[in-house]
Amino acid sequence: MNSIETLLEGCFILEPKVFEDKRGYFFECFNQISLNRTLGYQVSFVQDNESFSTKGVLRGLHYQTGEFAQAKLVRVVQGTVLDVAVDLRIGSPTYGQHIAVELSGINKKQLFVPRGFAHGFIVLSDTVTLSYKCDNFYNKDSESGIIYNDPALNIDWKLPESDFIVSEKDLILPKLGDVQL
Repeated sequence: MNSIETLLEGCFILEPKVFEDKRGYFFECFNQISLNRTLGYQVSFVQDNESFSTKGVLRGLHYQTGEFAQAKLVRVVQGTVLDVAVDLRIGSPTYGQHIAVELSGINKKQLFVPRGFAHGFIVLSDTVTLSYKCDNFYNKDSESGIIYNDPALNIDWKLPESDFIVSEKDLILPKLGDVQL
């Protein structure tokens, strides 16, 4: 697996080696030893999540606080998303900055989002099945987020905002400057 560290320290794009022939393809989508070597530390996933969404669905920007903070390894099984990670680590030289990566069932890229980041995505294809691993269990009382259209973040979601489908819960998230981290 090829790993590319992004401009946000600790956030990696992972590109698996895909073996294709007339029968289809095969690739190793997760290897604990390889990931730990890439990260330079041990991460152990405890929960797998999967979501199905239609074009224009925007989920995020979410994170968990305190002892329930989560690192995520995100991949798309079918379809295409623009996947976004925002650095929320106080004191980080890239605090408030983000990266955006197109993940798809075709390119099979994955994004490792470390603890201390908000995460979200928008569906660019007709439908998408997205899967992600978490290194900590979900805790409702620790969930938080940042509004997707915060001008301070200036995220280009690649679709017109009139096409966005956003949950009521995500529409009332605070701006980065109003978040207590």
